[in-house]
Amino acid sequence: MNIISRRSFLSHSAALGLGTALATLTDVPFVMKRALAEGSIGLPGSNGRVKKLLFIFLRGANDGLNTVIPLGDSAYGPPNRVDLEIKKDPLQSFAAIGRAVFPEAGPAAGVYDHPYGLGLGNGFAALHPALKFLAPIYNAGDLAAIHRVGYPKQSRSHFDSQNYWESGAPNDNNTKDGILYRAMVESGLANTAPLTGVSIGSSLPLILRGSKAAMTNVSDPTRFNLLAVPNTPQGNAKADTFLAAANRARFADKRDRDFLELQYGNLASSLQIFANIDFSEAGNTFRDDLATDGDTDYANANGGGYYLFPTTNEKNGGWRRSSTSTRADKYVVPTSSYDLFNRLKAAALVLNKTDALVAGVSIDGWDTHSNQVDQPNATGTTGSHTGSHANLLRRVGWAMYALNKYFNRYPDKCRWDDLAVVTLSEFGRTSVENSDNGTDHAEASVMFTAGGGIKGFEAGPLGEVRRTGVFNCGGTGDQSVPWQTGPTGTLFKATGRYLQRNTDYRSVLGKLIRDHLGATQEQLNRIVPGYANAAESLKAKGTQTRDNTPVIGEPDLV
Repeated sequence: MNIISRRSFLSHSAALGLGTALATLTDVPFVMKRALAEGSIGLPGSNGRVKKLLFIFLRGANDGLNTVIPLGDSAYGPPNRVDLEIKKDPLQSFAAIGRAVFPEAGPAAGVYDHPYGLGLGNGFAALHPALKFLAPIYNAGDLAAIHRVGYPKQSRSHFDSQNYWESGAPNDNNTKDGILYRAMVESGLANTAPLTGVSIGSSLPLILRGSKAAMTNVSDPTRFNLLAVPNTPQGNAKADTFLAAANRARFADKRDRDFLELQYGNLASSLQIFANIDFSEAGNTFRDDLATDGDTDYANANGGGYYLFPTTNEKNGGWRRSSTSTRADKYVVPTSSYDLFNRLKAAALVLNKTDALVAGVSIDGWDTHSNQVDQPNATGTTGSHTGSHANLLRRVGWAMYALNKYFNRYPDKCRWDDLAVVTLSEFGRTSVENSDNGTDHAEASVMFTAGGGIKGFEAGPLGEVRRTGVFNCGGTGDQSVPWQTGPTGTLFKATGRYLQRNTDYRSVLGKLIRDHLGATQEQLNRIVPGYANAAESLKAKGTQTRDNTPVIGEPDLV
């Protein structure tokens, strides 16, 4: 028998990624005791439901200018972006005010055949065509695109900037805990609940990491079991016996005794929670309620729309047409993204089937220095609308669409109205493309937020628009710090070379943490220390004094 010590068990568990520490201290720090009497994070609202959050980190720095595209700015396109330019649709009135363009492919065309920018109905901004599945969410009023997001004295180091986004402390390398970790600690639940914040990935990200309470990371939920004991009745009994025996053992009377004891107790609870969720491929039956993308041939032949979480070729869009025919142009995501959608499915299941409040995944590969787009061919099927960046954006567009459908169609402990989804990315990319058909490190970029409570597009009577879902990229939502067009405009205002921010990412996350999750302002000042400093202008419009840049404060998202 292989007998291991408690210390080696804990270290092996962390090293193997079978779930970082799942318990927390009973010696509750003062800040946690104080939090028990504050706010409503994790508490049911008047409808009896709890607000939750799902984050998607786009690691490598997303090109925001080819994501939410300022087509109304003459400086976008040649000579600054020649190969990368996404063009206006010659058959659409780009100046039209109203809903976003959603070009359904129908049964005959490829999913992403449409090569032009998808107007967002504010007469200025457009979505990359690879993000077409964001349009239905936008038109339902459940999506907001916040452009020109960054932080003062932007670092162009991936490592540093990711740390700053995750810690909520720009330019501070001494802060070692995460912004959502601090939100979970402030909830007062981190010392009692086995699950509060969960990431699905190879390691626990800084955004959920801290020293006084342990969040959870799972690399593969189908293998989330004790030392890889098979998830069978016999294996589970063996694991339960081991944990029970460990809990009966006497620990030395020292400072970490309670921590060690609760490690085992909450590990046992978490193992049981995960054992009750079907993470298997056979359980991946979640589908669209519509003939997805207007593909009526597929829907009629298969009894419904596309699968929401593409994890195999058979479940990837309308690829499978019949028992004998397939069409690669009907894939909704690249076939290389199945691991992502397994992880996204797991994150959705955790939020929907447990009491966890926060879950998240990362998407790597956004450092597009070269070959960001394909070279155009004679038929126009390749070009600036296809390539590596488009393939990444397809993941994001379909992920948002899938989450919207899943939490609307299959709600349990979380409905779409209870959820906020937010994207993060450490910085944007250069306004001018480089010689390698790509873009380099720059400053501001784009964040998306989605959910049933997000203030997005709102139609008015007689075709009017009460509000768009676009912040800081032209139109009526851009009055605080308007977008200046032309060769010396907003695209080049940061150090004379880059897109200049007008929104701090902490203002977006702070708005969600306070007004969606339920923190008080006093809690938010501790979760995001910049809120207590008037010079940061995180809550209200002002000028950030660190680099004298005007910002809008919090966007009106919820």
